[in-house]
Amino acid sequence: MDYKNSLNFYPDFPIEGVTFVDVLPLLQDKDVFRSLTADLVKLCDSPNLIAPEARGFLFAAPMLYADGPVRTVLPVRKKGKLPHNPGDLVQVQIMKEYGPDNLYFRISDLRACVKEGDCIELTFFDDILATGGTAKGLADSLNGQKLSIDGKDFTLKVKDFVFLIEIDDLPGRACLEGIAPVKALIHVKEQE
Repeated sequence: MDYKNSLNFYPDFPIEGVTFVDVLPLLQDKDVFRSLTADLVKLCDSPNLIAPEARGFLFAAPMLYADGPVRTVLPVRKKGKLPHNPGDLVQVQIMKEYGPDNLYFRISDLRACVKEGDCIELTFFDDILATGGTAKGLADSLNGQKLSIDGKDFTLKVKDFVFLIEIDDLPGRACLEGIAPVKALIHVKEQE
């Protein structure tokens, strides 16, 4: 199915020089969305999906129902959006296409992940790959970290990056390929 025809492009939004790729029209047709979800989950290599807000959530959660490896979705949120107990929240600084930002995830969500041997493997999922700053920031904060659960240590590993859309003429892929394989369902150019 050609999902690209469902997208809308808005030049100079949210700032001049940036073209906003609107994925929301993909939610306007049940058959398109069902097919899209099935195709996305086939790209994932891990049972644990880590997804930043907000549009990533729209496409990540339905993958729990699709036939494929995804068994958990871990939310990554902006400041003040993720309730937590003391010591449970991790802040990650990221660099977006239009400036720096901070995102947050909970250690308790990582504890709920599917474990394989002594490793917790994660598929990073987001709607758009542009510069790769969000994915790189989260992968750098997670990869190699140890998490103790019931007296056993697990190593965190971002196994792959999966995106709904990759903007091919931006440096996102080059930023991430040295960390883990990069996959995208739809490929566009920034000035489409």
